[in-house]
Amino acid sequence: MSSEDKVGSPQKAAASPVPNKPGAQQKPSAGQPGKAPGGDDKPGGPKKDAAPGNIRPVVSAAKMRRRHWGLVSSFLFAVVIPTVLTAFYLAVLAQDQYRSTTGFVVRQDEGNSAASSLSGLAQFVGGSVSSDGDVLSKFVQSQRLVSEIDAKLDIRRHYAQYWFGVDGKSLLDTDPVFSIQPNASIEDLSDYWDRMVRVSFDQGTGLIEVQVLAFDPAMAQAIAQEVLNQSQVMINALNDTARADAMRYANADLETALNRLKEAREALTGFRTRTQIVDPLADLQGRMGVMTNLQQQLAEALIEFDLLRETNSSSDPRLVQAKRRIEVIQERILSERNSFTGGDMTSAVAEDYPKLLAEYESLQVDLEFAEEAYRLALSAVEVARSNATRQSRYLATYIEPTRPETAEFPRRFMLGGLACLFLTLLWGVGALVYYSIRDRQ
Repeated sequence: MSSEDKVGSPQKAAASPVPNKPGAQQKPSAGQPGKAPGGDDKPGGPKKDAAPGNIRPVVSAAKMRRRHWGLVSSFLFAVVIPTVLTAFYLAVLAQDQYRSTTGFVVRQDEGNSAASSLSGLAQFVGGSVSSDGDVLSKFVQSQRLVSEIDAKLDIRRHYAQYWFGVDGKSLLDTDPVFSIQPNASIEDLSDYWDRMVRVSFDQGTGLIEVQVLAFDPAMAQAIAQEVLNQSQVMINALNDTARADAMRYANADLETALNRLKEAREALTGFRTRTQIVDPLADLQGRMGVMTNLQQQLAEALIEFDLLRETNSSSDPRLVQAKRRIEVIQERILSERNSFTGGDMTSAVAEDYPKLLAEYESLQVDLEFAEEAYRLALSAVEVARSNATRQSRYLATYIEPTRPETAEFPRRFMLGGLACLFLTLLWGVGALVYYSIRDRQ
């Protein structure tokens, strides 16, 4: 046998592989030292499956690197520790707060008195309350109301009782987040008031609801009741102001109308004194009656003259007398006509009569207007006086100040969850920004 037959060619070896028996373990041949089981050239190298060319890479286990420890540390310090501290403060240090609720609405008296129907002037003197709800809702949050309630109930001392060192309290009995400094200014107290007193106003219905938070149930109810009382005082002040304004304006209008009426009457009196005519229209009617009478007399005289001329001679004295009578009547008619259109120096009125009539009519119109304005001003004064005798605005309470029995605030679970959520979001955004900047470098 030749040496090639003993050793065997590579082609033959590949063509007749030795089949692996199930459960049998191949041993490395002597000619291939260090060959790993399974046909690997090196230990830990890629493994080959039974099918040729199919290689499975070996992946090592993931390990924590430096950047991973930094991310975990940042999450621990930015989210976990602040959330734990917040939960500890809310559970141990935060003091219970009680809520008292009250609700009211501004109403207007819709009753009409007898004086309000005079000349339809009630709508001009009453005043509108459409914006009274807005005024009152702002008043509840005003510094003036805070000062008034602080002067009566000493709310500064109540809300500062859990500050550091007040009344010898220990550190675990303090609540600096939900309390105020004992020496806080009125501006700081007003800002704190906005946190402890919550006002909701419905523009459509005008309903105002006030929620007052305090560390004691009785104090919460007392503050809510004082808010209600001060709101009533505010409404009364608005009523007094509206009444005073209505009376002042009505009296001013009445005085103006009275002065105008006096001036119109004085002007008419001066005209009558100057012209010595009480009523030019009546005087004109009298003059027209005289003219009519003269016309009738002239017609009768002419008829009489014609009859005498037909039956008597021209030298008859009665004809001369009748002719003279006709001439006198004609002169009188002419004189009366001249007095209508031109100045008659022999009469008491030396002016144009049509101008006198025009002046008189103008004065008469002014007098009638002044009298009507005076009557309206009197009606307005009566309406204002009638409204001043009753309260046009009043505060209707639909929720009396309640006395709480259970502390509903602070909402510990909600505040703790919100703190955890926002801290997580801030940490996530910060981490994304950091790695985005680092990857660009």
